[in-house]
Amino acid sequence: MEYDLENPLTNFRSDYFPSLFLLESDHMPVENYSHNLRARDFDISVRREAISSISQFSYSIDPFLSYLAVNYLDRFLSSQGTPEPKTWAVRLLAISCVSLAAKMKKTEFSITDFPGDGGFIFDTQTVERMEYLILGALKWRMRSITPFSFVPFFISFFKLKDPPLMLALKDRATELIFKGQTDITLLEFKPSIVAASALLYACHELFPLQFPCLRKEISNCPYVNKENMSQCYKAMENLVKDGYESVFEPVSGSYTPVNVLDLDFSSSESNKTNASTIITATTIASHNLEGDMKRRKINDYHNNNQAVQFSQT
Repeated sequence: MEYDLENPLTNFRSDYFPSLFLLESDHMPVENYSHNLRARDFDISVRREAISSISQFSYSIDPFLSYLAVNYLDRFLSSQGTPEPKTWAVRLLAISCVSLAAKMKKTEFSITDFPGDGGFIFDTQTVERMEYLILGALKWRMRSITPFSFVPFFISFFKLKDPPLMLALKDRATELIFKGQTDITLLEFKPSIVAASALLYACHELFPLQFPCLRKEISNCPYVNKENMSQCYKAMENLVKDGYESVFEPVSGSYTPVNVLDLDFSSSESNKTNASTIITATTIASHNLEGDMKRRKINDYHNNNQAVQFSQT
């Protein structure tokens, strides 16, 4: 059966979603991974460079392929540590993660399509050896449970059942999940918490009148830790605010490990304006009306110094 990030398990039973909540921790980086990244700027730099390479290799093919490859990357780095500080090592790790993700999603992908920068060209045998190292670190758990796996579950709590409204909410949440993968703070939270927080934030932006009801429904879900969700929501809020601030910063023409992922997202969106199934991580800048509305909300946050509060009762 073909792997789908929204439906990672092959056996659809009545206890499908409980199984997802039970197993999701097995598909996360090891504990304290984000803390260890913060402790060493070098590790953060290597991760950014690897994500940049993954995006260059795969985002134009399928953004979900890119997301899955970064999931493999984080799980590998958290258990095996950062590779030696050489460009070829980082690129080999990145292209191997993409190759594994492509095999998992049954997507055509050939390393020969991507000539190595700086003279680095990897043969098939070298990539396969690296793949086995990654698989060992993943414990061969390739059907990753990600935030996308929980979006159908949490969106069912949304009271407005009109398909276009549901799609708008899902698209905005998807956008936030994509963007959030580059933020090491969100690595601390379970995929289900990230999904719930993304949907709540999307609802707060698009359907503010429905937000209290959706927040209550999700908070009452027995699988959700309300304190963790509150912290994740705040991290999501900060991520979006930082994104708005960057809209007004000068645009650099250089492709660095820090900005290449967002640049690829933006480029892909501008080339696919008719696509309705995937909203990428930087459509904030391309949707003027929506952007104006959201910027007003961000200004309200600064002016009133108010934030959404989650009840702990």
